[in-house]
Amino acid sequence: MAQRKNPKTHPKKEAKTPPVESKNGKRTEGRGGGGGDAGGGGPKYSMFTWFVVLALLGVWSSVAVVYFDIVDYDSVIGKLTAYDTDGDGDFDVEDAKVLLGLKEAEKPAVVDSPEEKTAEGRSEPVAETANQRAAAPTETTSPEAPTEDAESEPESDPQPARDDEVSGSQDVESEIQAAVPLPPPVEDDFVPDDPRDSAHPYEEERNTIDTTGVLVEEPPAEESVVESARHLTSSKLSQEAEPVVEAENQSEPEPQSETPKEAESVPEAEGTTEKQAEDKLKEKAKKKKPKLLNKFDKTIKAEIDAAEKLRKKGKVEEALRAFETLVQQFPQSPRARYGKAQVEDDLAEKLRSNDMLQRAINSYREAAELPDATSDLLKASLKRRAERQQFLGRMRGSLATLERLVQIFPEDVSLKNDLGVAHLLLGDNKGAKKVYEEVLAVAPGNGFAKVHYGFILKSENKIAESIPFLKEGLESGEPGTDDGRFYFHLGDALQRVGDNSAYHWYELGHKRGHFASVWQRSLYNVDGLKAQPWWTPKDTGYTDLVKTLERNWKTIRDEALAVMDQNTGLFIPEEENLREKGEWGQYTLWQQGRKVGNSCQSVPKTCSLLDRYPEATGCKRGQIKFSVMQPGTHVWPHTGPTNCRLRMHLGLVIPKQGCRIRCTDQIREWEEGKVLIFDDSFEHEVWQDADSYRLIFIVDVWHPELTQYQRQTLSPI
Repeated sequence: MAQRKNPKTHPKKEAKTPPVESKNGKRTEGRGGGGGDAGGGGPKYSMFTWFVVLALLGVWSSVAVVYFDIVDYDSVIGKLTAYDTDGDGDFDVEDAKVLLGLKEAEKPAVVDSPEEKTAEGRSEPVAETANQRAAAPTETTSPEAPTEDAESEPESDPQPARDDEVSGSQDVESEIQAAVPLPPPVEDDFVPDDPRDSAHPYEEERNTIDTTGVLVEEPPAEESVVESARHLTSSKLSQEAEPVVEAENQSEPEPQSETPKEAESVPEAEGTTEKQAEDKLKEKAKKKKPKLLNKFDKTIKAEIDAAEKLRKKGKVEEALRAFETLVQQFPQSPRARYGKAQVEDDLAEKLRSNDMLQRAINSYREAAELPDATSDLLKASLKRRAERQQFLGRMRGSLATLERLVQIFPEDVSLKNDLGVAHLLLGDNKGAKKVYEEVLAVAPGNGFAKVHYGFILKSENKIAESIPFLKEGLESGEPGTDDGRFYFHLGDALQRVGDNSAYHWYELGHKRGHFASVWQRSLYNVDGLKAQPWWTPKDTGYTDLVKTLERNWKTIRDEALAVMDQNTGLFIPEEENLREKGEWGQYTLWQQGRKVGNSCQSVPKTCSLLDRYPEATGCKRGQIKFSVMQPGTHVWPHTGPTNCRLRMHLGLVIPKQGCRIRCTDQIREWEEGKVLIFDDSFEHEVWQDADSYRLIFIVDVWHPELTQYQRQTLSPI
């Protein structure tokens, strides 16, 4: 272009060459403007023309660049902003003068830079979206989990904390979406993990195994929901998220402070302390991290890492194929087979498949049986195998696995504690007691062993002996001790010895989230149900059932008396260890939503009346039974197991005086032909101080606020 223009304008440019020696724009304009010779019009016209041409070219070039998106302005501006020395938000002539040393930099006022505003503007919507996504899972997780997260990171800045939630909740959302549409598990379907375990299908496994083949410490098997949530939601970010957090950590402290110098020093101090703390934690973790790779596995570490990376990203099908290939190529590799077992475990969660879970259990065994498996991999494999066997209800298989573990690692007290739990799950209290006595002999301060040993003593009705073990075990605060059952039984034991400190432990259990209130201490609950100790028929909505019972109470009474007269042995003594003294017998017609044997044959009219009311006969968390209580009987204060039912008492044979029932702090008496309704998940107590027996008809019904779907899918009790 320039070579073509020069011949046309050559004479005019030669006339103007001398003035151009001065590079001052004003002087050139003065010279050009002052030229009054005959040829002066030509130069003015040509200068203006070329100015317009160049201007138009510039405009069209700019339009083309913007229209065709040739330049990424965001990235360019972002880079140039780093040279913004005067704090006006852009790169201009003044900034260039400062960079060239022609001008001193001005101290900017403490205002959010455009870069920070941009970062904040981008991060906040993401955090809001993540919080919205996390709203659904919060209904199924412990309400204390967010508090635990906050307490676990006191030194972290607000923004990084939000990022932890974002990254965690995004992972959780994708996992929970797979589980939400599926119905709750029933006997023949795959059941999710114990509620004390992770609420998020693959999170535990992601956090326990890293790509270096090292096993991070697993939380103990008996940890509560809150404890598990702490391990799962601690600040463990993916490698992709870490650089973002670091960048924000560097840019955010400045606008938070009023003085720039303080803003520079404080973050540096915090950063050093945080780094020191992180370094110490890493050093401790390195010391405690067991090693899963044997010598041969280290030679194929790259292949194992690649497969493990797929598993951590949730690509379980691809990860399974990768690990299966490794097992085929290197059948002698314990780490490859262990990784295969983990993926099968993950896939079983995803597919809700018991068959796939059984495959995982077998693979864990195969990994542990390989001759060159490291001791840490052997322990991890067998421990997980025992957990999954328990999960499938194969308690004896789990017990055998744990016994083998204890034989291999006799010094590991935690494994003995797990073995004791396995005995308890089998109903073998004697075997569990022996295990915990061995543990306490070598570790007398072990809180986990203490609470379980106290629990066993109480089940043996050794009330006073159980109290110190339960109390000291709970006070230890060790993992696995913060369980509602231990608060429940400690309070109950204290009540039975007349110690009012029981309510202190009930209150503590309530604050820990185990009980709905000090009075309502059931352990198998559905959140959000209306809770009150006493109900009216209208409150329940079951007025038809109540009317049927009250109108036919004499028929029901006569059939019950006939059974008592014919064979009092049909009334089985109460076996729940609820009586302080006296005799209390029951004749059960329905239990867990099913008829009990041929019991209805003795009371056919009563059963035909109830067949019309599925809220009673279909109540899988209740019973329908006759209850006879002899004079001099006292039933300890106690609570039922669930808030999912209400209990109706129809008076059949009621002495005039001496029979009463307390629910919370309200005492009432039965009347013949009348129905009392109460929520037995609240503390209640019974006295029978009359001169003759008391006979009532007990009918449990579903809580009226439970949906039909919940009634069908809740597990029986």
